[in-house]
Amino acid sequence: MKNKTEKLKGMFALCCFALLGYSGAGLAADDCQPDGELNYICGLQNSEDILPLGKTDWLLSSGMDGQFSNTQITGHIYLVNRLEKTAEVFFPGASTAYNQDKVMFAGCPGPVNPEKFSSHGLALREQSSGIYRLYMTSHGEREAIEVFDIDARGKKPAITWVGCVLLPEKTWANSVVILADGGFVATNFMDPTVPNIFAEILQGKISGFVYEWHPGDAVAVVEGTELSAPNGIALSADERWMYVNAFGTREVVRYDRTANPITKQSIAVPVAPDNIRWGDDGMLYIVGMNYVAPADCASPPCSTGWSVFSIDPDTLAAKRVAGADQTVALQGASAAVLAGKEIWIGTYNGTRIGYLLKQ
Repeated sequence: MKNKTEKLKGMFALCCFALLGYSGAGLAADDCQPDGELNYICGLQNSEDILPLGKTDWLLSSGMDGQFSNTQITGHIYLVNRLEKTAEVFFPGASTAYNQDKVMFAGCPGPVNPEKFSSHGLALREQSSGIYRLYMTSHGEREAIEVFDIDARGKKPAITWVGCVLLPEKTWANSVVILADGGFVATNFMDPTVPNIFAEILQGKISGFVYEWHPGDAVAVVEGTELSAPNGIALSADERWMYVNAFGTREVVRYDRTANPITKQSIAVPVAPDNIRWGDDGMLYIVGMNYVAPADCASPPCSTGWSVFSIDPDTLAAKRVAGADQTVALQGASAAVLAGKEIWIGTYNGTRIGYLLKQ
């Protein structure tokens, strides 16, 4: 697993540079001053994904390790106070507890190594009032869905690691959603052992699919979900409709999980869509770096900026609702979530998260 992680260092960033003409201009800025209406909370490393902690004042943000930023940082989960606009490391922390559920996660060999993991995609489900279960796609010492319980009933939330589900070999998982029975669906972005995999993604070739897991069963491929770099994933409340972002072909795809075989519809979008999240308004939100065709980019890498789109879950109609150009300090946008009247923005490669009012 270590060799796979080392092999991936810098490759994903290189893929994005080539695919989108991304420029890192502004990421080295040390100040935390706003860029117009785009405000920042700084000090969070590689916060690839963001999601609200229920109806509380808190947000959770992942923190990937340094494999894509060529730094020696380890992974984190961050706790963000969206009212006070402050953030802190949530996991690993001095008060973190470990209490494995050996019934539900019997196949898990033991706790996550806090020194060798990369916090990537996040998913939450409320278990009871104020108690949440967090699933996280994680790389590093092992490729797994790591599972935590979060108690948000006190003044400040507390986190406990409770288990994991190991993923098959040749997996690089991206995003995950928790099912009602405690299982999950998760995207496998690619097989990292395939030579020149990013060149294939550049060409829109199939590179991954969706996994499904239920307690007591093995992790299995959902047939018919093969896509070019499947990334963000979301489910309707009744779990019938599954929405998956195809990063490589710049599409949002909707699957009907009740159909046999599974059926799909898709819509093209002018960004390479990363995560996809439900907003408070019942719409889906995606974000991605603006696409620049190779013919329009005379001297790569060309600057792009990023855009946020709302997606109607019924019609798949897309509407641009926010964005930024190549001059702002936050680039490589990978997450956009509507919480109240604010859109929060994460990045897979940077030292800040952003927020702005939805127009």
